[in-house]
Amino acid sequence: MRLDKYLKVTRLIKRRTVANEACDAGRISVNGKPARASYDVKVGDLIEINLGKPVKVEVLNVTEYVSKDTASEQYKIVG
Repeated sequence: MRLDKYLKVTRLIKRRTVANEACDAGRISVNGKPARASYDVKVGDLIEINLGKPVKVEVLNVTEYVSKDTASEQYKIVG
C-alpha cells in the first residue's frame, strides 16, 4: 500500500492530499530516510511524522480498509 494512503487509512493524517504534500515537503520519513508518497509500506517499517509534534510509529498491519475503531490497531507508537 502507498505511504500516503496508509497514513489516511490509519487516520494518522486526516486527508490523503495532506499526506501527499507532507511527503513532498520531506516531513515524513520511513526507517530514517525521507519517503515519497509512493513508498510501499511494509509490516515492521518505522514511520516518523514531523507535523507539529513529531510522532514515530511502527507498522503492525497493512490493510486496504479499516474501520474507525480498529484504525489504531494497525500501528504502534514508538518512543
